[in-house]
Amino acid sequence: MGRSLRGIAGTALAALLCSPLAAQEVTLHVDVKLVDVFVNVTDTNGAIVGGLAREDFAISEDGRPQEIGVFERQSELPLNLTLAIDTSGSVHKDMSMEADAARRFAHALLRPQDQMSLLQFATEVRELTPFTNRVSQIDHGLSQLRGDFATALYDAIFLGSERLGRKEGRKVLVLVSDGGDTAKSTTYAQAVEKALRNEVMIYSVIDVPIEASAGRDLGGEHALITLAEQTGGKSFYVSDGGLDKAFAQVSDDLRTQYLLGYYPRNQEPGRTFHRVQVTIPRAAGKTFNIRHRVGYYMESAAKGR
Repeated sequence: MGRSLRGIAGTALAALLCSPLAAQEVTLHVDVKLVDVFVNVTDTNGAIVGGLAREDFAISEDGRPQEIGVFERQSELPLNLTLAIDTSGSVHKDMSMEADAARRFAHALLRPQDQMSLLQFATEVRELTPFTNRVSQIDHGLSQLRGDFATALYDAIFLGSERLGRKEGRKVLVLVSDGGDTAKSTTYAQAVEKALRNEVMIYSVIDVPIEASAGRDLGGEHALITLAEQTGGKSFYVSDGGLDKAFAQVSDDLRTQYLLGYYPRNQEPGRTFHRVQVTIPRAAGKTFNIRHRVGYYMESAAKGR
């Protein structure tokens, strides 16, 4: 996400140019952008690595080193989370379990400054609960889950990302699905671009049918995994421990993020998408897994927080 510091605009600029000062050299700083990157760090065993300092990290944009201007651990920024639940025929049998686990997740996660909305997607996408921090409203929405036949997965990502993009703070889309998209309206490419443009992190909770089932959609599962990787989120399979464990892992991940922010320097002109890389140069022989969004679109970095 980014913040814009707007300088002189409109009538104020016109007045300046008409004044005697217009004959002097005037420098205007109109659009200084802060690019925010949320980062999760784990070791080779998957354990969360805490206690890192600003000096441990390095960040680059399109291969150009950048100076970290903002650093926070366990960001207190408001969390805006959309929970999108697949209610198509392939996962219909798990609907009541999904609703119960989602209730416990909402009750455990939401703080006063946070907001959550609820979507269901099958043949079409429906908003069951708009953004709220009242868990009673989330509970009511979860009681309204209804099944249908097709799976509009990419429509759900597109619409969920669009609505999250209007919010301030961290923006997270949690998908509960087996991964197959059968609606064929929005494409994968359109869905991931919409998420990146709106700075949305995707967490995929993959609820597959019987593991060896002939109907298992491995392509859909791979898409959910890749969507999470591209946007800086993570994917979890619903297996031992069930949905409660998967939701607890999402919650832990969101609570242990580092926030790195930088003002782009020496930016490559003419690029719409800028690729970001975060490393830990002072790892001293240790191997870390570092997760963050792969980059940002230029117009998204210019938005205010």
